[in-house]
Amino acid sequence: MSQERRLRATFNRAAALYQDARPDYPDELYSDLLALTGVEPRAHLLEVGCGPGKATLPLARMGFRITAVELGDALAARARQLLAEFDQVSVITSSFEDWEPPADVLFDLVYAATAWKWVNPEAKYTKAAALLTHGGHLADWNAGHAFPHGFDPFFTEIQWVYEEIGEGDGSPWPPPPPEDQPDPTATEFVVSGHFTVVGTRRYVWARRYTADEYIALLETFSGHISMEPAKREHLYREIRRRLASRPDGRLTRHWSAVLTIGRRL
Repeated sequence: MSQERRLRATFNRAAALYQDARPDYPDELYSDLLALTGVEPRAHLLEVGCGPGKATLPLARMGFRITAVELGDALAARARQLLAEFDQVSVITSSFEDWEPPADVLFDLVYAATAWKWVNPEAKYTKAAALLTHGGHLADWNAGHAFPHGFDPFFTEIQWVYEEIGEGDGSPWPPPPPEDQPDPTATEFVVSGHFTVVGTRRYVWARRYTADEYIALLETFSGHISMEPAKREHLYREIRRRLASRPDGRLTRHWSAVLTIGRRL
């Protein structure tokens, strides 16, 4: 099994934590998604890698009909629990690559929230295009750690710990601020030959975390889930120790999401 496929399977172990630990996506993102695609509640949406329903729930509340595909059985089960009140939403346990919809079923929008990078690059654009109605849209967005100017110095301190335990990635520190971060997704859309990009949007926001809340968040990331236990325990001790010295015991973590939308050619 490749490293990428092994890591994407780790999220299933975080099924109980993911929904509460991960941040909600900004309301503006959903507003832009609807404005750029023109989808309305009667539309049929396909979500790739729904996890426990982090991005499914807001769209279900708007009245959309959604088919959600999730690789992890525990994550899919959690999603079914959270979405049980929505008769128009179904959750299927499968990888996107292996799943086949019923004959003659097409979708108005295929979307993925912090999941598209884990799908086989040789298949995902071709399959998404084949599942869309004429003029249908593909939307991808993520949620990653952002380092705007003046970011919390805690992350420089804790980066030393990552380096110490051999879990640094060798990149220059600090990372570029969000506005200087390249985003290859729009290029991928075009290079696939199946989509033309109709819009991209970036969102940056911040959340405050206690040590327990931040460690719960880290427990939903593939690199931390798969980390050697001794290294992980040392890292978490250092997080607790550093935050214990702060008056309110909290850190500020910034998030960045880039929404990319393409229309099927």
